[in-house]
Amino acid sequence: MAMMPKRVKHRKEQRRRVKGNATRGNFVAFGDFGLQALGGGWLTARQIEAGRIAATHFLAREGKMWIRAFPNKPISKKPLETRMGKGKGEPDQWVSVVRPGKVLYEIAGVPEDLARQALCRSAHKMPFSCRFVKRRIRL
Repeated sequence: MAMMPKRVKHRKEQRRRVKGNATRGNFVAFGDFGLQALGGGWLTARQIEAGRIAATHFLAREGKMWIRAFPNKPISKKPLETRMGKGKGEPDQWVSVVRPGKVLYEIAGVPEDLARQALCRSAHKMPFSCRFVKRRIRL
């Protein structure tokens, strides 16, 4: 089942623009390796789930995986062949707003080459280009 919030303050939101780079969630925090977005845009709940399935299927239940993107923005859509007017359409899908630099997935407990291959499979499911990143040691 696709991810979505349990409850929201407003059922419908305006679209808004995605501009600037990620200031939060832009480094590997939980795992050892991560998949970082190089482009910005909307990441749908289906795409997040497809990336998760691709990586976990390749890892065969080894290691641990974190999903850092959560779809909390409703996108409304009017039904096909509907005349103009009559208000805004009903919520159709949920998306996560992704800015360049956001870490989407993290993996721990597996060797680097295995993590690189698993996250590469997830990157193929993303609508923008991504790169493999490692955890930095803070001093």
